[in-house]
This record gives sequence, structure tokens and C-alpha cells, in this order.
Amino acid sequence: MGGIPIGIGPAPARRDALSRRIRLLVAATISYNVIEAIVAITAGTLASSTALIGFGLDSIIEVSSSAAVAWQFSAHDHAVREAREQRTLRIIAVSFFALAAYVAVDAARALAGTGEAERSIPGIVLAALSLLVMPFLSAAQRKAGRELGSASAVADSKQTLLCTYLSAVLLAGLVLNATLGWSWADPIAALVIAAIAIKEGRDAWQGKGCCATPAAAIPAQRQETDACGCRPGCDCCG
Repeated sequence: MGGIPIGIGPAPARRDALSRRIRLLVAATISYNVIEAIVAITAGTLASSTALIGFGLDSIIEVSSSAAVAWQFSAHDHAVREAREQRTLRIIAVSFFALAAYVAVDAARALAGTGEAERSIPGIVLAALSLLVMPFLSAAQRKAGRELGSASAVADSKQTLLCTYLSAVLLAGLVLNATLGWSWADPIAALVIAAIAIKEGRDAWQGKGCCATPAAAIPAQRQETDACGCRPGCDCCG
């Protein structure tokens, strides 16, 4: 048998369909994060919870990242979208760095004992809901971004996935604070999240969000041996 032909990426019709899917997913992410920010900041203010307020501010940062991707994919011409890719990645990277800085400072202040938060049932419900919603949005956008070969879409999906981690940290912190009074649990975990955010920000800045070649261009044999569809050295699945 001869060699397996390698394509040059999705056909124009498929590319347009993937772009529309990404626009819809980004719109859903922005809408959810706006609601999330309002609820988290309000509940955090009422409960004097720096973790909840920080979670709400994180949602605002995520909106800026998703808005950058929405701006990129608002162009119907594929060449224009590609031209906007690098600038979009830089915006996403800066969002990651800003998020890491805020979370680290907020965690340090919490560890220094700047005040104890009250129990927040709305905050617990919000964190649990985000823990269910965000993985779905992240996985769907990441899959479409990988097939399209868009590093910015994959990078934005990673930021949505980071919100999942933050949701888990927030939920654990709120529950432990409400049941056992362990006020130190949340800021310790938040410092780990800050480190992850710095790594993802660096990857986005360097354009490591996804392989430069769309997944469709990978030989079938390679896709069989690597369920992620990535080539060696590509960290789009990392």
C-alpha cells in the first residue's frame, strides 16, 4: 500500500462551520461569565469573602479573553482571522498573567489573616454549578479549535478550563470554611492555580496553544496512535 495522503486542513465549508461553532461557544462562555461575575461579587461582598470576590473578578478577566476570540472570529474571511491570531493570543496571555497576579495577591492577603469570611450558600451553589458547566464549554471549544488549527481558540478554552479548577478550589474553600472553619485551605490551593495560570499565559504568549497545522492534516496512522491528534512537541492537549 502507498503512503497515506496528508490533507491541508478542513475544507472551506467545514472551516466555516467550525468558526460558527466557536463563535457560539464563545458567546455562551461570555454570557455565563457575566452572570457568574455579578453573582460572585455580590455574594462575596455580602459574606466578606475575598475568595468569592476574586472568583467574580476572574470571570471578568475571562470575559476579556473570550471577547478577544469573538473579535478574531467575527471576521468572515479566513485570512483576516489568521492575521488576528497573534494579537488575540497576546490578549489571552495578558489575561492569564493578570489572573495569576490577582489570585496570588488575594491568597497572600487571606493567609495573612485580613479577615474571616462568613458562610455563603449562594457562593457554594455558584461554584458547584460552574464546576459542571465550564468543563463542557472548555472541551467543546478546544475540540473545535484543534480541528480548525486555531491556537487562540484552544488557549481560550484553557482559560475556561482554568475556571473549572478555580471553581473546585472555591467550592472546597467555601465548604471547608462553612463546615470546619479551615480558612487557610482556599488560599493555599489558589496559589497552585496562580502557578498554572502563569504557565498557560506563557504558553499562549509563545503561541503554544495548539499545533500550527490543523488536526485534520495529521495522518490517520498518527491519529490512531495519539487520541489527542497532536504531533510530537505540540502541547495543545496539555
